[in-house]
Amino acid sequence: MPDLLLELFSEEIPARMQAKAADDLRRLVTDKLVAEGLVYEGAKAFATPRRLALTVHGIPARQPDLKTERRGPKVGGPDAAVQGFLKATGLKSLDEAKIQRDPKGDFYIALIEKAGRDAIDVLAEILPVIIRTFPWPKSMRWGARSGKPGSLSWVRPLHAIIATFGPETEEPDVVKFSVDGIETGQTTYGHRFMAPAAISVRRFEDYEAKLKAAKVILDPQARKDIIFEDAKELTFAQGFELVEDQVLLDEVSGLVEWPVVMMGSFEAEYLAIPDEVIRATIRNNQKCFVVKDPKTGKLTNKFVLTANIEATDGGQVIVSGNERVIRPRLSDAKFFYETDLKTKLEDRLPKFEQIVFHEKLGTQAARIKRIERLAAEIAPLVGADVAKATRAAHLAKADLLTEVVGEFPEVQGLMGKYYALAQGEDASVAAACEEHYKPQGPADRVPTDPVSVAVALADKIDTLVGFWAIDEKPTGSKDPYALRRAALGVIRLIAENALRLSLMKVAASALAGLSVKPADAQKLPNDLLAFFADRLKVQLREQGARHDLVDAVFALGGQDDLLMIVRRVEALGKFLESDDGKNLLAGTKRASNILSIEEKKDKRTFDGAPDAALYSLDEEKALAKAIGDVKAEASAAVAKEDFAAAMSAMAKLRPPVDAFFDKVRVNDDDAKVRENRLKLLNEIRSATRAVADFSKIQD
Repeated sequence: MPDLLLELFSEEIPARMQAKAADDLRRLVTDKLVAEGLVYEGAKAFATPRRLALTVHGIPARQPDLKTERRGPKVGGPDAAVQGFLKATGLKSLDEAKIQRDPKGDFYIALIEKAGRDAIDVLAEILPVIIRTFPWPKSMRWGARSGKPGSLSWVRPLHAIIATFGPETEEPDVVKFSVDGIETGQTTYGHRFMAPAAISVRRFEDYEAKLKAAKVILDPQARKDIIFEDAKELTFAQGFELVEDQVLLDEVSGLVEWPVVMMGSFEAEYLAIPDEVIRATIRNNQKCFVVKDPKTGKLTNKFVLTANIEATDGGQVIVSGNERVIRPRLSDAKFFYETDLKTKLEDRLPKFEQIVFHEKLGTQAARIKRIERLAAEIAPLVGADVAKATRAAHLAKADLLTEVVGEFPEVQGLMGKYYALAQGEDASVAAACEEHYKPQGPADRVPTDPVSVAVALADKIDTLVGFWAIDEKPTGSKDPYALRRAALGVIRLIAENALRLSLMKVAASALAGLSVKPADAQKLPNDLLAFFADRLKVQLREQGARHDLVDAVFALGGQDDLLMIVRRVEALGKFLESDDGKNLLAGTKRASNILSIEEKKDKRTFDGAPDAALYSLDEEKALAKAIGDVKAEASAAVAKEDFAAAMSAMAKLRPPVDAFFDKVRVNDDDAKVRENRLKLLNEIRSATRAVADFSKIQD
């Protein structure tokens, strides 16, 4: 079966856009092929700084013929309807239609046959449309081509298009089309400097091989592997260790078509700057990797760069050029750092009086005071020293006004820690200056120092309550204030540090500290708790747990102790994995379903204790006794927060429930017996609610 090779050759594509562009090209072309009835075997897309490429394997040479039936008017219907039917279907007369019987009468049916087209013609039709409408996040138009103004909007000027199609055993054909005056062909170009000559290609295999011979590594992953392995080998050979950086590696691999790894150096005096500032300086300005001493773990005065050329001098000019740029950058960073050290963190705080956090929530200074007060309230609940937590909250945001953070925002918090230590603050206070932002994502570390935990919780809860109070909640995919991340951060801080605190009380306290009051202040903590429940479901789902169990626990009401919710959900999940749990769930749901039907029929509920005098069968008596025993045992276990024991107690219900449904007819002819048995079913539902609302659990 034929294969497609497509290459779009242009000026340099920004590295940050390449991976998505390659994926978009693959998706757009293959989706359109499938829509046209051309089901392919496989597809893979590639990107380099100067090209997007796509190969699609096993495309049928021709579309399948299509036969469709179109229903027309009723036999004997109006002439206008008949004529419209004939015109729409291309039939010459009703003799070419068939008649189909229907409960509503006899109708004319047209059998329409549409011959499939050659796949190459379909490609010639769909590919130019995809190119012209390609979803670049940013694009440009450029000058006239062949005397006509350019009409194509593309990320950078497009120079050539390869589009070939054909089976492996034959010479492929060019898929003929043009875009903005660029005719398709079989010509591409190698490395801009080392092999710029034109290259004629046939299909993907020789295309990739010829590009490699022309100093272009087509596969982005292959370029990443070369950079990473060569960088590790180069640093190891000199007794150092590469500081790995996946994000930088992704970016650098998009800047070069032929990666060549080299090492440079800078003056050792700059090592007096914190390692993170050195790394940010070298990374941000020159896209270079930093190097550390494996013995000390500290950075050395070396860096690794990736060139896009094999230089005749072995790279000396390239290395010295990078060193020449990095040196003044580090000098600036050193100046910023030393300047920052001359001003104490607390002396910067008055400036926050003039900085608005949010127009409805006041200044940063007001927010810092709220966080201080809330951190002091949370501190005893998490085992933190109140004075240290208050001091840490007071200083935590101060580094936002420093020169270094102004230049490198990504080191906020971290620089607060360095400056706090430099001015003699307690180690826990300094650590909290950095860690109060954490965790910032599912892979981020969760603070464990109680002072850091107190300030981190205060910071996040103040943010959540504040934006809830002004009705700026997340909607759909929009979350401009990262409130979902803040809620997940609170959940992880509580769960991973095994903390016991009432979210409702903390939220109410945070609300009391706000100058703005919502219309329904009483409702806010409950609304926020529901948001935490949703975030907890997300968290558990990502961990492979069943999020429906969260609903089953929250449905009991009055649950704002997240740690207990998590533990209860874990115990419930393990219980439902057992045979006892599965069968009890089935029995409970059967009882609930019967009750729902009968309650709807009788327009009443069957609350209240059953009458033991009306039990006529042993199975009724056994179930009633088991419910009484289990309810007491499970409630006692829950009170002790021993959820595993509560589940074990629940398991004892399984045999009598099974026996009851096997031997007892609920809807007895005697109305009193029927009512009593329905009340007994309600007791099953009531007993299981000691641990969860089983009706919320999915089968």
